[in-house]
Amino acid sequence: MAQSNLALSAQPGAQAYADAGDDAARFGPRGIGARLLRNEDARFLAGHGEYLADLNLYGTMEVAFFRSPIAHGRIRSIEIPEEVRSRVFLLSDLGDVRPVRAVLNAPGFRGSDFPPLADGVVRFVGEPIAMCIAPTRAEAEDIAQQIFVDFEELPVVTDMLKAADGSAPSIHDGWPDNVCFVSTPGNGDMAQAERAAVVTIERDLHMHRQCVVSLEGRGVLAHHDRRLDELVVYSSTQQPHIIRTVLAPLIGVEENKLRVVAPDVGGGFGVKNNLQAEEIAIAALARIVDHPVRWIEDRREHLTASPQAREHHYRMKLHADAQGRILGLESEVIVDAGAYSIWPWSCAMEANMSAGIMPGPYRMDAYRGRGITVMSNKPPLGPYRGVGRPGACFALERMMDELARAVGREPHEVRIDNMVLPGQMPFLTIAGKLYDSGDFPESVRRAAEMVDVPGVRAQQKDNGKDGLYIGLGWASYTEQTAHGTNEWLSRNLTEVFGYEAATARFTPDGKLILEVAIQNHGQGLETTLAQVAATELGVDPADVVVRHGDTAVSPYGLGTFASRSMVMAGGAVGRAAQMLAEKVKRIGAHFLQTTADKVTLEDGAVVHGPRRVPLSEVARAAFRHAQDLPPGEEPGLSVTTTFQPESGTGAFSYATHAVVVCVDANTGLVKILDYVIVHDCGTIVNPMIVDGQIQGGLAQGIGNALLEESPYDETGQPLASTFLDYLLPGFTEVPSARISHIVSPSPFTRYGIKGMGEGGAIGAPAAIVNAVNDALHGLGVEINETPVTPRRILKAIERAAKGDRP
Repeated sequence: MAQSNLALSAQPGAQAYADAGDDAARFGPRGIGARLLRNEDARFLAGHGEYLADLNLYGTMEVAFFRSPIAHGRIRSIEIPEEVRSRVFLLSDLGDVRPVRAVLNAPGFRGSDFPPLADGVVRFVGEPIAMCIAPTRAEAEDIAQQIFVDFEELPVVTDMLKAADGSAPSIHDGWPDNVCFVSTPGNGDMAQAERAAVVTIERDLHMHRQCVVSLEGRGVLAHHDRRLDELVVYSSTQQPHIIRTVLAPLIGVEENKLRVVAPDVGGGFGVKNNLQAEEIAIAALARIVDHPVRWIEDRREHLTASPQAREHHYRMKLHADAQGRILGLESEVIVDAGAYSIWPWSCAMEANMSAGIMPGPYRMDAYRGRGITVMSNKPPLGPYRGVGRPGACFALERMMDELARAVGREPHEVRIDNMVLPGQMPFLTIAGKLYDSGDFPESVRRAAEMVDVPGVRAQQKDNGKDGLYIGLGWASYTEQTAHGTNEWLSRNLTEVFGYEAATARFTPDGKLILEVAIQNHGQGLETTLAQVAATELGVDPADVVVRHGDTAVSPYGLGTFASRSMVMAGGAVGRAAQMLAEKVKRIGAHFLQTTADKVTLEDGAVVHGPRRVPLSEVARAAFRHAQDLPPGEEPGLSVTTTFQPESGTGAFSYATHAVVVCVDANTGLVKILDYVIVHDCGTIVNPMIVDGQIQGGLAQGIGNALLEESPYDETGQPLASTFLDYLLPGFTEVPSARISHIVSPSPFTRYGIKGMGEGGAIGAPAAIVNAVNDALHGLGVEINETPVTPRRILKAIERAAKGDRP
């Protein structure tokens, strides 16, 4: 496969397409491409998973945080009853603990400190002020209720547009306003695009704030290991190594005296991909008490105090010719990043990503982007599945539908005509992203065939009967995955996540262990990494042990996020396994009295014609009987190595979503009738897992489109603090998508793999909102915000009936 990758990269625009089922034939029945059941499910289905709440360390005391009840205020005093004072800890009780300062190394970025416990000022409802400890969480909460804080209330900022225009008071000392950073990607002659345009469309669009709602909330447990004289921090995190690196200096511990362990993690989606204030506070507390301490987030804490997501406002202007070919795009996105900057991504992550990826899969002569990050008195904004791209896709794809309507053409046809062509790959976008491979137009053509566009249009002739309206919606997008070193450098982050590491080693009985620094939290990585190793070593994936999530075990690596794990860690595992295979072949060939180039690795053995040597015999010699090794061969069977993609901007997956909905104009309810996704993530390691990831992402995208919203009132109080107020999609709202795959291997990665973990969530909001607008267009309705709730639909219908413009 390495040769075919080199051949592709040597021929710009060359493509290698295959059906999703072809990979198993190329890589073996149990290797890459095989539809294997997940190894990890054996323990999960039996109830043997071990999550943070399952850990049972002797003497553990539970922690409840006393959190700010107001959005902005100065702490005048804190009153703690004397009888519980020894079980309450303020920032001043933790010693020399430093605040987090997440910044960009870019001119104009304004930095601010985020302390683990409030340092004199609170800036959002839910900000932690004190820790209370007791044998049970209930007792700790009882202590928290005895604390009284006297606040001097300060002006509250909740309107992102006022925060952006400078009319709101600054929430950080020394800032002239609340604008943290402005990015301005783009290129081309916009004045010429405007002059040549026959059609110009302008819209304002809004994506409201969301919570992440992973099945397992956040949590931290810490204790001092006296035997090793090290601080051990268990955290439900996506990046244990990088957390250790930044946590150590903040709490005054040398990194070699700090061990971070991620047990089984019940979903991350980005909310566990930050250094949490609670992680710092719990780790610092464990240094000054003589027993383990643990905090487990409850649902109210998650909905009101956890890092949140989305909340974008878009101002879009699109210039096109009479046929709908895009000439120029002007885009401004304002993102409400909340009160503090999250480490390591910084508060500018969402706006920068959205503005940078805005052109999507389309060609255009000019692009002028502007990403504005503003601060407010709400919880900090952190990464969430898609990171800026669901908003960018929503904004651009709404414009594409309006463009098609303006020129009188089918929306999917206008998309096809504007897309980057396969013969143009690799393609450098006008925003500076390098698309590596793919056939964007084919994804639309296939989706159109699957959804049966003429059939849907025929059904729409009955629109209005019994108040029901059918609509067809589209969304196409690109998903940047496995971002390379150059990409992280271009983002001016303080950390560079351009590689991943792996160790592959045999045990003396011939079984394989993989040690990786990524963290599996539902993606099936224990299975897919074993399949990669099986491809190179001929072992049974069911016999491979994959160890991860422990800084004391695996080589240093960066973690699981940004759809990078299979590209990065899979590449590292493949490289380590290949290097290990070379040594295994040399030893096995010595036993078979031949040369290494004449043997293969199959079914747990070194094979030469009809003769075979089991891997157990190779391992026995390598570990226990060095006298049987070939002359000059070193004992042992272990390799540690790294991998990074050849492209500095990573590998780009893409997809087209097509959805048919029925809108009830009497109730405002939306029912999804059919959902089609045509997806390309390069070489597919396990088709079953890939389809599951797409389906799971779709569920979150449906929530984004129709249900999930975390509103705040003008005083900064959250209005959705329970699941009575914050609505999630259930099985009745999430259909089984019909998924088709295009396989265009990336020329920049090992095996041609691209990441794909966020794609299902990226396209759904745009596709569903477009479908709702298509359904109600005859009524004069246009909706340009998410979620499209029944209330918003009914109000839009009412406005249209009065003749009000959208």
